[in-house]
Amino acid sequence: MATFEERVMKLDEHDGYIDLFWKGTLVIEMKSRGKNLDKAFTQAKDYLYGIKQHELPKYILVSDFDIIRLHDLEETKVIEFKLKDFVNNIQHFGFIAGYQKRTYKEQDPVNIKAAELMGKLHDRLKEIGYEGHPLEIYLVRILFLLFAEDTTIFEKQQFQEFVEQRTSEDGSDLAAKLQELFQVLNTPIEKRFKNLDEQLNAFPYVNGKLFEEMLPSASFDSKMRQSLLECCYLDWSKISPAIFGSMFQSVMNPTERRNLGAHYTSEKNILKLIKPLFLDELWQEFDTIKTNKNKLPEFHKKLSQLKFLDPACGCGNFLVITYRELRLLEIEVLRALNKKRNGCVRRARNYFAGR
Repeated sequence: MATFEERVMKLDEHDGYIDLFWKGTLVIEMKSRGKNLDKAFTQAKDYLYGIKQHELPKYILVSDFDIIRLHDLEETKVIEFKLKDFVNNIQHFGFIAGYQKRTYKEQDPVNIKAAELMGKLHDRLKEIGYEGHPLEIYLVRILFLLFAEDTTIFEKQQFQEFVEQRTSEDGSDLAAKLQELFQVLNTPIEKRFKNLDEQLNAFPYVNGKLFEEMLPSASFDSKMRQSLLECCYLDWSKISPAIFGSMFQSVMNPTERRNLGAHYTSEKNILKLIKPLFLDELWQEFDTIKTNKNKLPEFHKKLSQLKFLDPACGCGNFLVITYRELRLLEIEVLRALNKKRNGCVRRARNYFAGR
């Protein structure tokens, strides 16, 4: 369950040794009686730099054999008491026995703001008669554009600048310009018109058929254009993918949008379910075979064939986070495989260089 004197690389790139390390749960740093526990906590935090993302602890405990100080990293809360009072503080250590604390945290304001802004845009388009399947696809496309310019798929603020610089303030030509943009995004660069506006031509080709379907042209006014720009002003890279489904569920239903918190499960709580259910086991399996060149490809194939069902699926939040976490594990598998291949190449080079 836990290891003593676990070696890790610290932030200063020197080796450190964790007194006790329980992967994904706890780091303990012990000091002699009377030593500064603030420094002990700083030392323990330095160890986190060398710990893999999925193994980061939820708690750090520091002690000088007289005072015990427990740092809850998720709740940013600190419990401190004398060793002689441990019996009166046992409730803080339920996690050791596997008990999960139940926490209810406010949604990240940027997630709520994003849902509200998309909802406003949806309502206005529906009011003018743009509805049904075309409206849903239209909003998915806009959502992609908003994420793309904040997550390095596009240049930073590329879509925002296109709307600001190439459309009128009254919004009268916004729909036509968006329609033109959709067509450009669906066209490989080598097949585009030679005299295409340079700002449009700077957008990359987007495969996957998101922009393939021809949609009816929408209609915008100045307020709708401003709503779209307000969406652009958010940093969409900070928005959790877990809110995608909830956002669109709320967009399609104004009543549910007012009660967003009632059906949005936070990423933190989703991980609390899927980690013990299957994710921790997969990571443990990977850790046992990551140096085995024969078993790594088998494990990679196993990951690609896993199937998951959410029988109570509403917005798909659990499935989105599950997919993301599996891809993060797959990246580690690919790194291990590549490391193996690079090692073989180096050995071959050294062999032939020696000859």
